Amino acid sequence: MNKFAIILAAGKGTRMKSSLYKVLHHVCGKAMVEHVVSQVEKSGVKEIVTIVGHGANDVKDLMKDRCVYALQEEQLGTGHAVKQAKSFLGDKDGITIVLCGDTPLIQAETIEKAMAYHLEKQAKATILTAIADDPTGYGRVIRDGNGHVLKNVEHKDATEEERLIKEINTGTYVFDNRALFEALEYVNNDNAQGEYYLPDVLEILQNNQEIVTAYQMDSLEESLGVNDRVALQQANVLMRKRINEQHMRNGVTLIDANATYIDSDVQIDSDTIIEPNVYLKGKTVIGQNCFIGMNSELVDMTLENHITVKSSCLEKSYIHSFSDIGPMAHIRPNTILHERVHVGNFVEVKNTMIGNDTKMGHLTYVGDATLGERINVGCGTVVVNYDGKNKHHSTIGHDSFIGCNANIISPVTIGDGAFIAAGSTITKDVPDNALAIARGKQENKKDYATKLPYAKKD
Repeated sequence: MNKFAIILAAGKGTRMKSSLYKVLHHVCGKAMVEHVVSQVEKSGVKEIVTIVGHGANDVKDLMKDRCVYALQEEQLGTGHAVKQAKSFLGDKDGITIVLCGDTPLIQAETIEKAMAYHLEKQAKATILTAIADDPTGYGRVIRDGNGHVLKNVEHKDATEEERLIKEINTGTYVFDNRALFEALEYVNNDNAQGEYYLPDVLEILQNNQEIVTAYQMDSLEESLGVNDRVALQQANVLMRKRINEQHMRNGVTLIDANATYIDSDVQIDSDTIIEPNVYLKGKTVIGQNCFIGMNSELVDMTLENHITVKSSCLEKSYIHSFSDIGPMAHIRPNTILHERVHVGNFVEVKNTMIGNDTKMGHLTYVGDATLGERINVGCGTVVVNYDGKNKHHSTIGHDSFIGCNANIISPVTIGDGAFIAAGSTITKDVPDNALAIARGKQENKKDYATKLPYAKKD
């Protein structure tokens, strides 16, 4: 059986009050429409048509060839939107699920179950429904005594008795593909808004004695449509809860799951501990037995096993096992730390590779450099990589010692086993095992201090 999907993503989203196209607003690190597409793909659907309008190019730039795109130039209703997919799907046999691009909480399992239910019932249309404690504003699904769908009625058109019904139409449907596009030809815009509504297809099919059924979803939250910033925040809260619970079930300890922020594509292995107010973003991967301390932010990071991060910011870099970072350290993009590296408080490292067992305890900047193994970098050291126009690279060999407050003026090469005296400004290469001193010679002037204006007088 061929399975297709149509994703409605043409609405401008004026209630968001944003220059960003509505379906591109993020929920837990990913655009809403990308969440929907990912779940549709996961459900086994191979051909996805996304209906775009406002911001069409932005959606295409994001989703690329994961979908084909149909342009709805004028927003004339959901029925009109679905009809734009006719050139891609209109002559094909199979079933089609229609979803909204602003429902990021929908899950692949629900899509699979709804499609299976639709086929089991040999229906031409299946409404995905949910039970709402407060169904105000939603369309109601009216059933007969045997549970068969009689009709779908909008809230404004419902009787007082019908408004007591808590089973709502979520706006997601499964259709026989050919029946859908045939029925769309008979949908008109004879209504107050002058629009073509997709639910009208249900009545057309029933009038033709076709089977229209309803599949009740397990959770109302999956149907949440995001139309404003309040709903966007609600979606983030619900998605975060889902993500965090999954990590905890997989063996990750979250000290306070309500104050831990993990994007949907983040991977964390077992026995890792995450303290509160931690943000794990993008495609971050964290191995086993790591510790991520409070107030840390990791963006597109890869951490191997047994790594400690304390209150630090790490971006787009790779850290090997048994290293420790922070507190208050900043690992900037394209940095590689090998095993047992220590990057301490107020240390910044950028675009640098650091070998095993190298330590830099505090107040240090290392940018655009290669450091070997077993190096000690003293407090206040700066690798000066920028000459005002270009960035330059320096290399520091194995087993070197860099004294406190040293300035390494790139580009230079410091050999293996070299010793840089504290306070030195290094502008030339230093050979292996050499001592480099580059600072003014100390001179003591006897009793000179007594002649200064602030000197204490007897």
